[in-house]
Amino acid sequence: MATSSSDIGSRRLDLAGTRDFHVAGAGRARRAALSAFNREWLAEVWRSATGGARIEGVALAAVGSLGRGDAGPLSDYDLVLLHSERSLPAKELTALADRVWYPIWDAGVRLDHSVRTVTQCRQVAAGDLTAAVGLLDLTALAGDEELVAAARSTVAHDWRGNARKRLPQLVEALATRYARQGDLAQSIEPELKEAHGGLRDMTVLLALAEAWLADRPHGGVDAAHELLLDVRDAVHVVTGRGRDRLGREDHDAVAALLGHPDADDLLTAVSDAGRLIAYSLDGTVRRAGQSQRARTLRVGPRRPQMTPLGHGLFASDGEVVLGSARLAETDDGMALRAAVVASRAGLPIAPVTLENLAAAVPALPTPWPQYGRDLLGDLLASGPGLVTVWEGLDQVGIIEQWLPEWAAVRSRPQRNAVHRHTVDRHLVETVVRAAGLVRRTSRPDLLLVGALLHDIGKVRGSHDHSVTGAEATRTVATRWDFPPRDVDVLVTLVREHLTLIELATRRDHEDPATVDAAVAAVDGDREVFEILLALTEADASAAGPLAWTDWRATLLEQLAVAVRARLDAPQAGPDDAAAGEETGVRRVDPDVAAAVRAGRPQVHVVSGGGSHRLDIVDVDRVGLFADTAGLLAAEGHTVRTAILRTVDGVAIDEWHVESPSGAVPDPERIVRGLARLGRGDRGPLQTLDRRRAHLPRPSGSSGIGSPGQSRALVVPGASTEATVLEVRAQDRPGLLHELGAALAGAGVSVRSAHIATYAGQTLDTFYLTGADGLPLPPARVAQAVSLVIDTCDGVGPS
Repeated sequence: MATSSSDIGSRRLDLAGTRDFHVAGAGRARRAALSAFNREWLAEVWRSATGGARIEGVALAAVGSLGRGDAGPLSDYDLVLLHSERSLPAKELTALADRVWYPIWDAGVRLDHSVRTVTQCRQVAAGDLTAAVGLLDLTALAGDEELVAAARSTVAHDWRGNARKRLPQLVEALATRYARQGDLAQSIEPELKEAHGGLRDMTVLLALAEAWLADRPHGGVDAAHELLLDVRDAVHVVTGRGRDRLGREDHDAVAALLGHPDADDLLTAVSDAGRLIAYSLDGTVRRAGQSQRARTLRVGPRRPQMTPLGHGLFASDGEVVLGSARLAETDDGMALRAAVVASRAGLPIAPVTLENLAAAVPALPTPWPQYGRDLLGDLLASGPGLVTVWEGLDQVGIIEQWLPEWAAVRSRPQRNAVHRHTVDRHLVETVVRAAGLVRRTSRPDLLLVGALLHDIGKVRGSHDHSVTGAEATRTVATRWDFPPRDVDVLVTLVREHLTLIELATRRDHEDPATVDAAVAAVDGDREVFEILLALTEADASAAGPLAWTDWRATLLEQLAVAVRARLDAPQAGPDDAAAGEETGVRRVDPDVAAAVRAGRPQVHVVSGGGSHRLDIVDVDRVGLFADTAGLLAAEGHTVRTAILRTVDGVAIDEWHVESPSGAVPDPERIVRGLARLGRGDRGPLQTLDRRRAHLPRPSGSSGIGSPGQSRALVVPGASTEATVLEVRAQDRPGLLHELGAALAGAGVSVRSAHIATYAGQTLDTFYLTGADGLPLPPARVAQAVSLVIDTCDGVGPS
């Protein structure tokens, strides 16, 4: 062969790497060159295998990306040795196959291969849906081209003939794949091929068109397909491997190769492309189903069934359609009306209707009329149906007509580990969650609009999206003609939408300063507080399971109780305030106090979902916090919050934990463990010690948690009763125990601790006091900061 097998991989990469990736049209030219090279080399392999002789009834064919001509630089080869039943004896056919396959394997190319007759191709396609879709791309590479053409036309004929039966199977297969691979548009590490909206979906779209059940969209969806192919090619070049996943570690290099200013711009483009392909395929599947039902049910001429929905809109075969295009030309609220009707009915708006609405509906005047604002409120309150309807409106540009600021957050990625969606999709999901909470507030309209706008400030260049979003919200709310008082409330909601969850999870809700901060955020307004509280829950629950857990919900409710008590209480003078603080001190039952002083700690467990509250009463002593944290870690529980109080020498502690294993904390085991630890027996911590012994201590690796990378910051003004320290570090088993032990060794008491871990990073808050129960003086603060950083970095005591 003219080309050495060992050079094939480097030749394919050279063909890709020498092309200018970010020049328009370069991708098609690059893939055409790669396709020509692949075909020429495989033709050489064939000539070598056959000795240059022509063998009737035998051919080498390709399917998959090689057959379609859009293979990447390091894509695998999916080949079929096609033969007629009487072409060659079995042994000679096997020997020929070996002479073809082995040079490809020797070249290091991944190969999926088969040997089949035309009849076997039909049988495989009939029994395997994926194979059927793949065989539609069967393309001759060498040998008997008429045989390949016959196989392809036969499979295509069967595909069209069996389309009615295969369509439900196809829909089920798509759902299964999406459940496994997720949504390309919503992933920070998108699977470019198999995810919803990926390259595989474009293949299915082409297969549906081949079945003659429905035409497919063109134009934009083809450009989206080209973009994903370009990204896949860049991933191959950057990684030197035939990957289909755009990993975090490759974002910057792929973005640079494709000419994007940064990785976020790349991910936005990928998300846009995936959304368009997914939207196009979903719509084509619906229309294929409509076509199938029409063929099945029609006996003679039949008019489509139209169910009136009001406002000139109808439900027709699973979609909402406009009865007359003239209605769109005369009613500037028709797009909003159609959206409300469709969302409430749980139906998508038909693509043709969407295009008519986008092109014909007059723009709403600025500021909006009252009915426009009312219709928007109805749409936002419509529930889960909003997601699909909003996506359709967004695809044709209607959302940006209502809300121009939407363009800056559309498909924008979020790198925070708690988020599972892009910014725009998260906003819509938050609205859906908020719609289920409207009965908690007296102003559901403000809650829903606040949900829609709360992250509108997450735009390029924004350093504090809450502040940026508040400024944008004032502009939007004024455009929508909300009264000045309501505009101010919406601005407050957006500016403070993170305040309550941060106070609840990062601050001690029994500290008056924490309640003061929450009250100040809403300017002492109980109504605004309730709206903000509902928005906080909707935001967290829409973000994902990492942001809304049982323990977070519990802490938020505890803060809410304290804030409501403050807002509802009559104004008190200094003496009354002092008396109120005394009533907040928890007391211990005399019998319980006697038991713990006799060496019998008391533990009460209250479980709720996946979280557990442990009320622990024990004799106060130096190191009790560290021992309890270590014991809980040894038992396999993850500490989320510890609120510690001491009354007359007795510690009354409240611990909130999660149990990854699902085990419920055993109060008797914890009692025995605490009793032993109180006597100086370290046995209960041996499990934790063994676990830590097998983990590498932080060394010179980069990132938070390496020496010099952990952070400990004093939060001024967070409390008048303790020194508040925020800690950011790389998490590891027993770290909380290590920190508690180090602080205890320095004579520093931990009054409360609030623990959060995301993507392996801790974000912990400690309330610290000295032996006198007062905040630490400056010198002790500096000592505590240094001690905490050294412990996190693994250079302090363990």
